[in-house]
Amino acid sequence: MKWQSSEMDKYLQSKEYVDTAIVPLIPISWQKEIKSTVAMGEFISIITQELERQFQGRVVLFPAFTYLETENAEERTLRLKRWSEEMKLGGMEHIVYATSDGFWKTVEDELGEWLIWLPSIPLEHLSSENRREVIGGQIKQLVPIMTNKWQNR
Repeated sequence: MKWQSSEMDKYLQSKEYVDTAIVPLIPISWQKEIKSTVAMGEFISIITQELERQFQGRVVLFPAFTYLETENAEERTLRLKRWSEEMKLGGMEHIVYATSDGFWKTVEDELGEWLIWLPSIPLEHLSSENRREVIGGQIKQLVPIMTNKWQNR
């Protein structure tokens, strides 16, 4: 389910089956490496949308957690933990963060949630067919990882 009012009716009807939040972690920078930062966000947004499609009825795709590249690391980590607390209090048993930003790997242990880190693949010059293949390949690898995590928790 997506973060849309039309989807929330479905969520409220099947709340007991929906136990996982997917949150894209997307940096913002308008000073340096603008294009690569935007490409990183675009890639992760597409991946998380496809994960939501694959696991519809089990997950909710939340809006992206955005942060400035220049934001203090401690502040952004604390803000993300607050998001996590809010989701847990609302009944989300599992939270999956997805990012291409290597920063989050350095604080992964502090988060206490699942972190999926994928290197960003620039999609802008790929044909739509090649783009689908690349995204499909990534999703094929992520589906069993997520399924195993659910089974082992």
